[in-house]
Amino acid sequence: MGVEFDHTYLESQTYMLGKDIIDEGLAKGVFHRRPDGATVIDFADHDKTRPLADSAKARIEAMSKGMAIDFALHQGVYGMHGGIEAELQDLVKLGVTTIKIFTTYKNVGYLIEMDGLRELFSACKRCNIMVSAHCEDDALIEETNANHTGGHTPADHAILRPAEAEYRAIKYLGSLAGEVGMPLYVVHLSSARGLDAVRELRGAGIQVLVETTPHYLLLDASRLAGPEGPLYVMTPPLRTEEDNRILQDALVAKEFQVVATDHCSFTRAQKLASDDCRTIFPGIPGTEEMLPLIHTFAVASSRLSLSQLVRLLSTTPAKTFGLYPRKGSLQVGSDADIVLFDPECMWTLDGSSVHSAAGYTPYEGFKVAGKAIMTYLRGRLIMGDDVYLGKPGEGKFLAAGTPSAYL
Repeated sequence: MGVEFDHTYLESQTYMLGKDIIDEGLAKGVFHRRPDGATVIDFADHDKTRPLADSAKARIEAMSKGMAIDFALHQGVYGMHGGIEAELQDLVKLGVTTIKIFTTYKNVGYLIEMDGLRELFSACKRCNIMVSAHCEDDALIEETNANHTGGHTPADHAILRPAEAEYRAIKYLGSLAGEVGMPLYVVHLSSARGLDAVRELRGAGIQVLVETTPHYLLLDASRLAGPEGPLYVMTPPLRTEEDNRILQDALVAKEFQVVATDHCSFTRAQKLASDDCRTIFPGIPGTEEMLPLIHTFAVASSRLSLSQLVRLLSTTPAKTFGLYPRKGSLQVGSDADIVLFDPECMWTLDGSSVHSAAGYTPYEGFKVAGKAIMTYLRGRLIMGDDVYLGKPGEGKFLAAGTPSAYL
């Protein structure tokens, strides 16, 4: 089985900043040059001028032309309006069974006001759609910014988007999901406070599925200092070393269901074009780095077994997002997506050793154990010995079924 990259942004419009695009072009990204997996789940932005399914169809058409591996979609939903349940039903018919919402970015129109969330959650439950959420409380962030007397350097970014904002948003959305009687999927959990919220909700019997990422496990806010600080700006921001340790312990204790990348590969030049955290392009690359990093941290250190790693990176993402057993499995009848992985290959991550269009790695200098040496897509070799053998356009759109939390 290959890695299921369930949280990526490839060649996407950055509506958040109102300009430019993520420079990972679909025909030049890591998925075409050194894939460690054969499936990616990307995002369709919510074009508020047309129905949700039309936004998804446009994204499918754009990706089909360039993707060399198979792909599915999450659909962004950035507002409520009459008739949205019918639009959600059309998404399900298309094979898009997860939506993405934000509890922040009101200034660019991403935030759904609280009075609309109950209606949206109820409609998603009736349609068996998984709600995934970027959890940062916008009101607390606005209050923190209004009271801030310092600057707006990359280091200030971690102050201006506090961990308490993550806690509050997770508690509110989780409580709402519990009242409606549905699961909630929390993306890119970044902090010990966020984990506190998850534990409290689970203690109340609410089903909360959680992912984290390598950068929240292995990088801390000290990276934001200095001239290369902009390279480490993402939202939520990097936290403390103590947050790293607590999240690492939670991963080993099986409190996370998925490890994802939140891959968003603005180029080095794009990232360094500003040193103001309000205008730095937010996001970092990470698809090629994830498998060796998590293998090194979890398996090579004997914290987790190899089978547990497979569940975190492949089987559980496929089940969670309705792609199992076609993906995330080697059962008879599955797609025969296979990665041959050398667990004893020792190498060092640096900008020249990875293939993302970003032109850098945030894990520069990390020594890792393990490397993918061959990747098969539906039984056909698409990467061997660092030579890419696939063809843009060979990737197929995957119509997702019902998320496992509803089964």
